[in-house]
Amino acid sequence: MLNKIWTVTAMLVCMVATSGQTFAAERPNVILVFIDDMGWGDFSCFGNPDASTPNIDAMAAEGIRFEQFYVNSPICSPSRVAISTGQYPQRHRITSYLNNRRSNRQRGVADWLSPEAPMLARSLQDAGYATAHCGKWHMGGQRDVDDAPPISDYGFDTSLTNFEGMGAKLLPLTETPTKDGGVKKGRIWEDAERLGEPVTWMLRSKITGGFTDKAIEFIDQAQAADQPFYINVWPDDVHAPFFPSIEGWKDGRRGLYLSVLEEMDAQFGRLFERIKDDEQLRENTLVLICSDNGPDPGAGSAGPLRGNKATLFEGGVRSPLVVWGPSLMDADAQGTLNDTSVFSAIDLVPSLLTLTDVAPPSGVEFDGEDLASVLVGKSTESREQALFFRRPPDRKAFARFKNLPDLAVRDGEWKLLCDYDGGRQRLFNVEKDPGESTNVATGHPEVTERLTKAVLSWNSKMPADAGDPNYVAATDEQR
Repeated sequence: MLNKIWTVTAMLVCMVATSGQTFAAERPNVILVFIDDMGWGDFSCFGNPDASTPNIDAMAAEGIRFEQFYVNSPICSPSRVAISTGQYPQRHRITSYLNNRRSNRQRGVADWLSPEAPMLARSLQDAGYATAHCGKWHMGGQRDVDDAPPISDYGFDTSLTNFEGMGAKLLPLTETPTKDGGVKKGRIWEDAERLGEPVTWMLRSKITGGFTDKAIEFIDQAQAADQPFYINVWPDDVHAPFFPSIEGWKDGRRGLYLSVLEEMDAQFGRLFERIKDDEQLRENTLVLICSDNGPDPGAGSAGPLRGNKATLFEGGVRSPLVVWGPSLMDADAQGTLNDTSVFSAIDLVPSLLTLTDVAPPSGVEFDGEDLASVLVGKSTESREQALFFRRPPDRKAFARFKNLPDLAVRDGEWKLLCDYDGGRQRLFNVEKDPGESTNVATGHPEVTERLTKAVLSWNSKMPADAGDPNYVAATDEQR
């Protein structure tokens, strides 16, 4: 175990039924908190000695922490596609952050996610849920891509986003202390005003509070209408550049990051309190909290894991996950650490459909597996199929890492990384060696051969991008 199991007094809760049956008398509400560029080791309940995240820690104390949860890309846009669709983002030709049209074309990625993608939000909306997106989008509508679909086209009743999405948005004002004791004021991403209205300008240090306020307002409306709700709360303030409050300003990149992290946690407080203090919501709401990829170098921390964002090492693709919903969970599971279950963001979509008793869309094949029982502490199983990863096409090197591996696969205790041609094989037993310090490929030739074949086969079935030396750029008609 990387962390010690917490113990808390168990509360009397409703028992959860076995797989295939309804998990609650009423369909539970769901809130998905997806934090930008935060490392595996950044919550204090995941071992951060340098900062305190008491509001998130309090959710963990009544819920479950998952130690072996993965996102499906080490960079933002494809990670967001995966957690929204239950499918590998490569299927949708989104394999790196979405940028301007020229850059997207050069890297072989789409300009936006197709609205025809099997969105979790749309499935829930079609089943009667009220749905809202509050925060960063980054799946279309950024830079000069100003004709992307609005967020409402993806199954959301309402949205409030930032500079990387179409529709109503919050844009950041900045304050920086000067050497003479003054404050320098500014604005960033002003050109994003043309990507949707209304636009509200507010301090970047307070912007998570703006998104949580929107979520609380939506909860009030859904309750008044007697509707279950699904809400994305996707803050971006722990993504560089860092602008904590003047009072919280610290020296250095790491210091600024820690201040922003703590202030973000404080702004989550009123959302979490809204849920906890309302008996009806507390009895029937599931909250999931995780990160979209590993930390930016010199800012967040991956704890004992190797690597950072943009890399396929554990620090790039393993995320802290806290799931809260004490009345939906097994009593014995509350306040515990699950260090056994290996699963990922693509598994959340079919799992949440089961927990909400909503049928999956007809004809859709998820890459994710139904692990609903794991989320509510009824099981410590792992997904049956291996997890596959491909590096972003523009990240063969990043920060201190040069000549990064192109592909990776996690299967049971094993993690293999290699290049597109299967060369430079690195095999790690990540159960025993989560820091990926000892390459054991030569000592386990059968495992190495099996996993190399598996990841090459998977990659051959996915649309290629410009990271692959055999990539052929799509024509305008094919795009």
